[in-house]
Amino acid sequence: MNVSGSYNLWLVSLSVFIAVTAAYTSFSFASRITSTSGKVRLLWLGGGAVAMGAGIWSMHFIGMLAYRMSFPVHYDVRITVLSLLMAILVSGFALRMTSLPRIGPASLLVAGTLMGLGIGAMHYTGMMAMKMPMSIRYDPFLVFLSILIAVSASTAALWVVSTLRSDKAIADLPKKFLSALIMGAAISGMHYTGMAAARFPLKMSGTSLQNSSDAWLAVTIGLASFMILAIGLILSLVDSHLATRTAGLVGSLKAANEKLHYLALHDGLTRLPNRTLLEDRVDQAVRHARSGDGTFSVFFLDVDRFKPINDSLGHSTGDKVLQQMASRLSAAVGPEDTVARIGGDEFVIVFPEKKDPGKVHEIARRIRDCVAESMEVDGQSLSVTTSIGISLFPHDGTTFRTLLASADSAMYYAKSKGPGQIQFYSGEMNDSAALRIEMENDLRRGIEKEEFVLYYQPKVSLATGEVESVEALVRWNHPEKGILPPHYFIPRAEETGLIIPLGRWIMDRACREAVIWHQAGFPRLRVAVNLSALQFINQDLVREILTALERSGLSPECLELEITESLLMQDPDAAMRTLSGIREKGVHVAIDDFGTGYSSFSYLKKFPLDRLKIDRSFITDICDNPNDAAIVRTIITLGHNLNLKVIAEGVESQAQLEMLKTMECDAYQGFYNSRPLPPGELAERLKEMRILKTPLPDEDTT
Repeated sequence: MNVSGSYNLWLVSLSVFIAVTAAYTSFSFASRITSTSGKVRLLWLGGGAVAMGAGIWSMHFIGMLAYRMSFPVHYDVRITVLSLLMAILVSGFALRMTSLPRIGPASLLVAGTLMGLGIGAMHYTGMMAMKMPMSIRYDPFLVFLSILIAVSASTAALWVVSTLRSDKAIADLPKKFLSALIMGAAISGMHYTGMAAARFPLKMSGTSLQNSSDAWLAVTIGLASFMILAIGLILSLVDSHLATRTAGLVGSLKAANEKLHYLALHDGLTRLPNRTLLEDRVDQAVRHARSGDGTFSVFFLDVDRFKPINDSLGHSTGDKVLQQMASRLSAAVGPEDTVARIGGDEFVIVFPEKKDPGKVHEIARRIRDCVAESMEVDGQSLSVTTSIGISLFPHDGTTFRTLLASADSAMYYAKSKGPGQIQFYSGEMNDSAALRIEMENDLRRGIEKEEFVLYYQPKVSLATGEVESVEALVRWNHPEKGILPPHYFIPRAEETGLIIPLGRWIMDRACREAVIWHQAGFPRLRVAVNLSALQFINQDLVREILTALERSGLSPECLELEITESLLMQDPDAAMRTLSGIREKGVHVAIDDFGTGYSSFSYLKKFPLDRLKIDRSFITDICDNPNDAAIVRTIITLGHNLNLKVIAEGVESQAQLEMLKTMECDAYQGFYNSRPLPPGELAERLKEMRILKTPLPDEDTT
């Protein structure tokens, strides 16, 4: 006859709760073990093994205490501690298995079997720790069933933990909690099946010697285990949160670095590769061609007449033209080719595949025609053309610099033949490139050594015949080539940015020489200075004007700045601010070459201006072309209606002068009166002519 007992349902519930908590905690430990390495990983593995093992062992021990029998039961401390160590070892084994990168089905089954056998061994070792007046016998079938449950539960637990070990999966709380319930139920099922397998033969009778202290012992163990599990869970969650935050910061830093790397290698406007990335692509093509005894081509493209688009329609429109051109070029080449923007309106295309010159020329024609198609920009239909220079590896260069220089020389040669031309490089073109480099170097030296001189052309009143002012025109007194006109060097100065220091020198010298004329008996003679586009957009322009006036002692009303019509229309609002700053200082402003741009009358009437200068192209045929005459008459009328003085430039005959008088033009300038003269000759010329002796009337009508 066997002794039967009963279960304390509160302690049974506590044991199941501990089992579920242990399972839940194991998921968090699995995540930390997987996401760490080195000594930190070993610490998490050790701590996890202790916490999880203590939880599983506590569940078993509380479950045994929950079974109430009618005879005294004590526990062997050494065997009990041994069962605890077995639980910790089994837990460590389980966590180690779940931290592996991959667990195949066979490995999972073997690991689950070993873990189940370990849990079973822990359970029955714990049963051996029980000291009572009888020996325990087991039902073989239920023992087998309990081991089977342990193996099945362990295998399922390993699989579940392996699927929930990532931080992202751990964040799926419903799935995690449900899995913990299943694992806790499986662990509890194994224990209580094992308890059911135990048989207690009756050797003595009597009343129950167990007392309520067992329940308090179970509660104490349960609370201690729960505290261990809770602390472990909190630590793992805090560490997981910190790791997630750190990973987020690392991810943000990586994304920022990737963006910076992208920006360092790509053009900001078109998103095409820039010069740095282009050089790398060309170097790759060189290595590939050398390894296979091959060749490849480099195209250098420059938009024809792009500057007038920028000047007349504004930089915003120019930028959109470049963006559309970049899109067309990218669509016209293959995925292995590289389209890059290396600055301004210059593009380079690298074709790394070997192609014969005939095929290369065909590709160049296709690209040229693609670019030439009309494009819509800000509601306007625009057409642009491009000049293309081509260099071939290895005939025209074997490095990035030589190939690019050769293609650049070919492009300039193509541009010299007209818009939309295609040119392969040849050795003779080096002379042209060398001349451009020599010109730039000479310009730098000339500015440093002040090799430039100013010539002046008078502006004469049509009503009185008196000289009202003179326009300063720069010449280059080259030490080897003599006096050079502005068209020889001004374009190159604008391309290289040297127009800024040159323009600063011109303004300073013009102000100084005007003061000399005033002191020589020509008071109030006004001097006019032309401003380039780069000077006008220079943020220091007003300060530089004031500096020139202060150094020379020239009165502001004796200085006039001439600005082209198209320059004002690039950015009318910015132009308004700049002009207002100039006029506030008392300096006069004139629009040069009026009639050739795209002025908006709504802006023109708002600009703080003093004069309009009619472009010489309308004056040349004013006597023979009714259209030119009508345009000039209209401009004069417009200027007077806006309270502006009107000056005609390029007057070369008496007939032109008489017609301008009939149109009531205010003043004229041109070879009919005088060619541009150096300062010494101008002084003699002024003595011969009638000079405005009285102070100039206040012409600030804005």
